[in-house]
Amino acid sequence: MDRYAATMIARGPTLDRATGDATGSVHILDLPDPAAARAFAFDEPNYQAGVYRDVMVRRWRNALGRTMWDFPGGRDGGNRYLVLGLGCGEPADLVPPPDRDELIAYGPLLSDDGAAWLGTAVLLRAPDPDAARAVLTRDRYAAVEVHDWQFGGRR
Repeated sequence: MDRYAATMIARGPTLDRATGDATGSVHILDLPDPAAARAFAFDEPNYQAGVYRDVMVRRWRNALGRTMWDFPGGRDGGNRYLVLGLGCGEPADLVPPPDRDELIAYGPLLSDDGAAWLGTAVLLRAPDPDAARAVLTRDRYAAVEVHDWQFGGRR
């Protein structure tokens, strides 16, 4: 992972709400093309060890223009979530909401060529899963997933 440090925007495990066990992982990197992103995903140590069954690779636009390490709320404290809005129809939520204080990472999911909107991915601090879900416009997505998440990487 160290060779990707300069390109890392965010990373960390998703967690089971009841047990705290890892259920998956998020890695957001600024890489030159889809082939480099796939190479990263399939070379990732946990994938290589058989920890993950599925991998989703999507182009993402960094609407906040920062990394998780720049998040003013720091790496600890409060509940953290990954919110994935899987798109349908016209693009939604291309611009972050005006209150950005609790946003860790925010941006649209795009097709490999960047031409089609596929949804929105957000990492944020929120009081509960319902509040996290509310960051995306209701009824503009085919599905919305909310996962407990925590900062990853070395402490």
